[in-house]
Amino acid sequence: MKDIGKRWCERGEDGQFSIFFSSKPNKIMNHFYHDGLLQSITWPEFANLHPFAPRNQWEGYAEIFSQVEKWLCEITGYDKISLQPNSGASGEYTGLLAIRKYLQSIDQGQRDVCLIPISAHGTNPASANMANMRVVVVDADRHGNINYKDLSAKVEKYKNELAAIMITYPSTHGVFESSVVDVCAKIHENGGQVYLDGANLNAQGACRYPLQVKWAWARTEAGISLHGICVLKFVFSKMHLAPFLPGHSVVPVEERKSGAVSAAPYGSSSIIPITWAYIRMMAGVGLKEASQMAILNANYMAKRLEAAYRIVYKATTSSYFRFSFIRLLQDEQGLVAHEFIIDCKDFKKTAGVEVVDIAKRLMDYGFHAPTMSFPVHDCFMIEPTESEDKDEMDRLVDSLLAIREEIALIETGRMDRNVNPLKMAPHTLAVLTATKWDRPYSREVAGFPKPWCAHKVWPSVSRIDEQYGDRNLICSCPPTEAYAEQ
Repeated sequence: MKDIGKRWCERGEDGQFSIFFSSKPNKIMNHFYHDGLLQSITWPEFANLHPFAPRNQWEGYAEIFSQVEKWLCEITGYDKISLQPNSGASGEYTGLLAIRKYLQSIDQGQRDVCLIPISAHGTNPASANMANMRVVVVDADRHGNINYKDLSAKVEKYKNELAAIMITYPSTHGVFESSVVDVCAKIHENGGQVYLDGANLNAQGACRYPLQVKWAWARTEAGISLHGICVLKFVFSKMHLAPFLPGHSVVPVEERKSGAVSAAPYGSSSIIPITWAYIRMMAGVGLKEASQMAILNANYMAKRLEAAYRIVYKATTSSYFRFSFIRLLQDEQGLVAHEFIIDCKDFKKTAGVEVVDIAKRLMDYGFHAPTMSFPVHDCFMIEPTESEDKDEMDRLVDSLLAIREEIALIETGRMDRNVNPLKMAPHTLAVLTATKWDRPYSREVAGFPKPWCAHKVWPSVSRIDEQYGDRNLICSCPPTEAYAEQ
């Protein structure tokens, strides 16, 4: 029975795509990390402690919490941090709650408007609603930055009701907001607070800090993430949000009186030793290099692709951005940040090819597709991260360039608009090895378009009708009555 179970697990693993086989440039969490960082989650001293255990039973944990908080505050320039939220959305909610409670404490409880740029993370509006705020969307300019004119108009309209703005920095448009300092100043001048969603922090009021992104915990779709909520020291209002970070009714957390946002006082505490180990291993030099490589990799890929695909947003100014001991390049003319967006919408007119067709065709080349149609419709958002090497990035770029050549064949009439490798993708082994082959292109073009495809993870199913599934939300499971004993 043990062998049967092991074989079942191995078969399941072998049939699943993961970053161990090739790049998956659609998730900020898809990094490679040293295996040693994950060892601590297997140690019973960390894994088996109850969240409400007496303090004298988790002195080691307490020291790790303290050091991680100190390091993150040093890196970011912030004063206080809460490790309690269990997810990104929970972190957003916690930060907005702190802002609301602070405003109420100074008799400004009527302020309930949250400005959210169109380039912000998609969870921001939901979190604002959960915090009982009214969402007002701010447009972007043609370069992907916050439209400062539109922002100013909406700040003026809601100046007596303005509670906060949520900024993703760098934005999901793949640019550093060129006017971020002016945006923060405008909000502060009109009585609002600034919430930063992202990794690079400066002049902000409250932010969600994604530990699993920059500090070693790689979240899977079924996993748990940990986010820190940091509070920045302002010259004009020192640590004004710190008292409103979450406390806990069972285990005191720095004598904070605000209610908890997680069942455990320190959230998913087993993740924090991973963060601790990563910072210790990387140190300041390594953390700086990781940020530099993430930006360099994105710009390398964008530069190689720009002749075949339009890069939607690029930077328009040149300046430098500094926080704590890390100095990073910000907005060099014509470059992108840590991710970039390629435009695919014109292919629908010229070749009948949609962005989903390119996504499916990438599976034939051995790649998971980048983020599709977010934050811009009919586009791909590509984020290679700092951990991919040049060879792997070249394979992905070469695949996208090869697909562009296939689209060109359709555009010029040398391939049928309806029956072609993109419209029929992905091609499974069952399809490729079937006795009958009635398609106007070869099996080699279908399944082995590039040399490395011989070692790819094959897709397990062919094209499915996503639109039918979206429009017919009907469970295919037997009804409960079918399980009744006869």
